[in-house]
Amino acid sequence: MSTNLSNYSSGSWQPATGRTQPLHNAITGEVIATAGSEGLDFPAMLHYARTVGGKALRRMSFYERGLMLKKLALYLHERRKSYYPLSYATGATKVDSWVDIEGGIGTLFAYASLRRRLGNETFFVDGEVVKSSKEGSFVGRHIMSPRHGVAVHINAFNFPIWGMLEKISVNLLAGMPAIVKPATQTSFLTHAMVQDIVASGILPEGAIQLICGSARGLLDSVTGQDVVTFTGSADTGRMLKSTPAVIANSVPFNMEADSLNACVLGADAVPGTPEFDIFIKEVHREMVTKAGQKCTAIRRILVPENLLEDVQIALGQALAKTTIGDPQVEGVRMGSLVGRSQVDEVRARVEELAAHTPIVFGNLDAEFEVIGADRTTGAFFSPMLFLNDDPFRKTASHDIEVFGPVSTLMPYRHLDDAIELVNMGKGSLVSSIVTANERIARDYVIGSAPYHGRILVLNDLCAKESTGHGSPLPLLNHGGPGRAGGGGELGGMRSLHHYLQTTAVQGHPTFLTAVTGQYHQGGRQTEKDVHIFRKHFEELEIGETVVTAKHTVSEADITNFANVSGDNFYAHTDATALEGTIFTGRVAHGYFILSKAAGLFVDAKKGPVLLNYGLDECRFTKPVYPGMTIGVRLTVKEKVDQEKKSEDDVAKGIVKLLVDVYDETGETVALATILTMVKKLNQTA
Repeated sequence: MSTNLSNYSSGSWQPATGRTQPLHNAITGEVIATAGSEGLDFPAMLHYARTVGGKALRRMSFYERGLMLKKLALYLHERRKSYYPLSYATGATKVDSWVDIEGGIGTLFAYASLRRRLGNETFFVDGEVVKSSKEGSFVGRHIMSPRHGVAVHINAFNFPIWGMLEKISVNLLAGMPAIVKPATQTSFLTHAMVQDIVASGILPEGAIQLICGSARGLLDSVTGQDVVTFTGSADTGRMLKSTPAVIANSVPFNMEADSLNACVLGADAVPGTPEFDIFIKEVHREMVTKAGQKCTAIRRILVPENLLEDVQIALGQALAKTTIGDPQVEGVRMGSLVGRSQVDEVRARVEELAAHTPIVFGNLDAEFEVIGADRTTGAFFSPMLFLNDDPFRKTASHDIEVFGPVSTLMPYRHLDDAIELVNMGKGSLVSSIVTANERIARDYVIGSAPYHGRILVLNDLCAKESTGHGSPLPLLNHGGPGRAGGGGELGGMRSLHHYLQTTAVQGHPTFLTAVTGQYHQGGRQTEKDVHIFRKHFEELEIGETVVTAKHTVSEADITNFANVSGDNFYAHTDATALEGTIFTGRVAHGYFILSKAAGLFVDAKKGPVLLNYGLDECRFTKPVYPGMTIGVRLTVKEKVDQEKKSEDDVAKGIVKLLVDVYDETGETVALATILTMVKKLNQTA
């Protein structure tokens, strides 16, 4: 019995009405659900996201949004096993499903972890202060604010869960709501997870909506505050990117298209070396994982011409051992394509490629064994390997992508040839090289980097822990130039730029302090009767300052610090060795200046300060000689909240303090930002 998938629109689940599309179990061919979108009001959904979801998310700080992601990740992780049976129906094996389901949830965790770097404001203060005047009374800073629109995610069929979570992790953290449009044929899996997300109540209302059927017309109402992301074929991406509203309103459009990714065997990795075995294993895995339906799968296999036969034999043997069938049957290592229509598509592309290069493993007309399922009703396809013996002349291998368990083997003479051949793919999401030779690795990376979003250097040193050629990591860039779409996803802090507007703010440091919630040097400093170290986290104010007593540096200070630290650098200890240097005499150690500064500003009694958490930045800006007098201005620069890890944990936050060490002329000699962990007054927070 099939299920009619509802769409989640404007705060309610709305059953599909009118024409619906049957969704098939990729293993059995049975109809397991129907989906449609007739009757949905797309302009109303966009408006609801902007006015309800967007407003709610923008009221939250980055830190609060990060905690929200963490809570959602924990909630979905508890329910992760319930998604596997539906994942098997997409043709995915248990390993394939693990990447999709738990890899997606892991991405939520990864982006939740960025909350401590992003702080307690609803916006993010980015980069360095830009001084625009001689006296420092006019400065500039960049802030990044959530767009007042909606992120429209149009996703591919191959990763129904990861494809959604890797995108909403970022837009939700940035403070933008999302409308998710998964590929209809596997939307039943996305639907199951979104049902749980909505039921959890963790996200504010309007933060997520779901369209399981067609989204034709959805982009007709986007505005300049919205963001569109697309994963899929380049042809479809270009069509969507040319939507009149997208063009007219300069809507940011991030596209990740399928590409002809390549893996190169280094000339040093001959049979008998660990790297040769690693190469065969990696190529085989990338051909059969998700039945080759990965945008990062290896489509071109480049090997030194003298190793071509060895690789062909070894890879053929590995492919011959691949067990195909029902993912729930023990021993099955490759499932099916996502549906019969995809079988027809892959077959057509294989025939197109076969007109230019021969097949050396597999046969379109041969029967192959399928375990636990019927080959004629399921969407099964055998792995296939092509051989292109003249890849500079037979260029179809660099132009035609078969989105299935299909790849092309090709020889190269020299590394420069391999780089040129790889770059003939016209831009890829990822390439890899397997080599134990550092020079080969360096030359390959430098030569191919402009054509790739990611490069994996693989060898025996890292193979055990490597995530592999085809695995994008949450905090590293995922995207590529040219054919790959020219977009970029993931990448940690970089990915937030898609959903935040960067604005330069200029003015006096006092007013930039007020705007950003971070103290700017030269801004107003407020002295209070109570020392900073005597105050709890909530009681501290940005710009609050302690001005310390002063200390005159002596030669004895320098000598004693050299003895204690073991730092006997000549500039501190040998006045006869200073000719030709910038120093006019023995100079105090920079770390003595910083240590003495701590001695001047620290309040030694037990209080709310729990510990020194670290040092963010430190600069020694002017030499300090014996006889010079130093003092310190200690200013509350920024406050970052922290959640309690358990009921018994101490409620606390991180306070960044600006340490400005100055001499008797008032000129700064050292500048540092220290981090202190400070107890909260409210221990229930």
